[in-house]
Amino acid sequence: MGRPVFLFASSLLLMVAATTVSAATVEHSFYVKNFTVTRLCNRQVITAVNDSLPGPSLRVREGDKLIIHVFNMSPYNMTIHWHGVFQLLSAWADGPEMITQCAIRPGNKFTYKFRIINQEGTLFWHAHSSFLRGTVHGAIIIRPRVRHSYPFPTPYREVPIVLGEWWNANVVDVETQALALGVGPNISNAYTINGWPGDLYPCSQNQMYKHRVKQGKTYLLRIINAAVNSHLFYKIANHNMTVVAVDARYTNPYVTDVVVISPGQTVDVLLTANQPVGSYYMTANNYASGSGTAVGVPFDPTTSRGVIIYQGASSSTTPLMPVVPAFNDTPTAHKFFTELTSLVGGPHWVPVPINVDHKMFVTVGMGLDVCPPNVSCLGRPPAGAALSASMNNVSFVSPTSLSLLQAFFFNVGGVYTTDFPANPPVQFDYTNPSINFDPPLLFAPKGTRITKVKFNSTVEMVMQNTAIIGVENHPMHLHGFDFYVLAQGFGNFNPATDTLNYNLVNPQMRNTVSVPVGGWAVIRFVANNPGVWFMHCHFDAHMSIGLSTAFIVENGPTPDTTLPPPPSDLPQC
Repeated sequence: MGRPVFLFASSLLLMVAATTVSAATVEHSFYVKNFTVTRLCNRQVITAVNDSLPGPSLRVREGDKLIIHVFNMSPYNMTIHWHGVFQLLSAWADGPEMITQCAIRPGNKFTYKFRIINQEGTLFWHAHSSFLRGTVHGAIIIRPRVRHSYPFPTPYREVPIVLGEWWNANVVDVETQALALGVGPNISNAYTINGWPGDLYPCSQNQMYKHRVKQGKTYLLRIINAAVNSHLFYKIANHNMTVVAVDARYTNPYVTDVVVISPGQTVDVLLTANQPVGSYYMTANNYASGSGTAVGVPFDPTTSRGVIIYQGASSSTTPLMPVVPAFNDTPTAHKFFTELTSLVGGPHWVPVPINVDHKMFVTVGMGLDVCPPNVSCLGRPPAGAALSASMNNVSFVSPTSLSLLQAFFFNVGGVYTTDFPANPPVQFDYTNPSINFDPPLLFAPKGTRITKVKFNSTVEMVMQNTAIIGVENHPMHLHGFDFYVLAQGFGNFNPATDTLNYNLVNPQMRNTVSVPVGGWAVIRFVANNPGVWFMHCHFDAHMSIGLSTAFIVENGPTPDTTLPPPPSDLPQC
């Protein structure tokens, strides 16, 4: 284990204590309830926080303590996840339902308490119960401490850009119907920018996000993909953007005319208003990597528009439109995902650990399940079976009586097993679609099988996409940690050659990585945070049918590296 990592782990208590010196306490109340909005010619009841879509932005500084009172006034069970927040020694506040807590039932409340430690940039919060993430979400904006600065010129303004999806239906009903039929969910009816679909959709001429800028000024756009099931391209006509951070980790400046962002990811860019005075459309459209597969995964082909308006522009000026990428432009997506690098020596950078304690090779992909009782399973593919998903041939099932973290902390047996396979139980030509409809490969057994690792151990995972049912780009999110993305590629991972291309100098750091369509990604992280940490596909449709697993990180050797007891108001099942 490298010395910087050892020092980080051994001084965990000192880090937490140090945050109190210049930190503030930021307190909010979230009222989760139904209310009615009008979109796409329809009046639609949605569930949201504080009658707002997106919900309120949490603006904090590194080191601050957050206290969030969540009042569930909706008709649904509910939890909130603080996506990307490390939750150092506060795993009870992480939020995934049945992983770290039971749901907050209708009419009840729960208070989340945690600190922002060693993180700066953009994250977001969202519901972690069913498809409610589609409307229950908002930005987390983390600025440097007082008297600390960004590692780039201070922008004139900072602007959250929250990308989302819209259904002309109740999002809970969308998921319920999909599970009842054993198929994928109905595609969304629109994409949104800060809650608005834009003028390309019916009845939406005046439902478009607009941002006014001053010529010559530089703006920090904090872009969040809060969509439920869609990777997105984001562009602004005639403007380049400079990426300076991803997933609240600083990057070397990277100039691009398009941002590619998967569900669960964030990208911070500097936008300089250096074009002639006028109006310029911004766009969000789908990167649908799986649509060209044998299955032909359906997707929403529409485009959401917002507009950048320069001060002094005529109101009669028609905004310029960017050239929107093709839905299957994998070369552009792969270029963006792979060319980003970390800002070595920047705030909170920690060198890559060289020695690996726990190696894993994990297949991720789709499959089938026997059609359960009272489910029609009339959809494709094929009729008579339900869609499923798995990691290393294990289709994850959440516990029902106790959360995984409660079972771990109180040493309750029978809730999970720690025998998740570190390698695929069957080796095959993973990305060859001609063999991946073989029945032995299609049906993965269900179970709550997870991985236990020692505190402060280094974990490396090769995530290998499979062509079972069809290839697709899977956004894999790990709770509780950022990880180094050492390499990404297409086809089957080859340890003899692909390990030679690992970036061990300045790899990008993420909490969500897109495993390339028909390809693989390699991540590495240090398990220096005791607790239970969910890992899952951030397509909610895939997570809900088993594309998930979890890690137990054991307590460390001292009291300051030991998970504390649960809060007294933790919801019970």
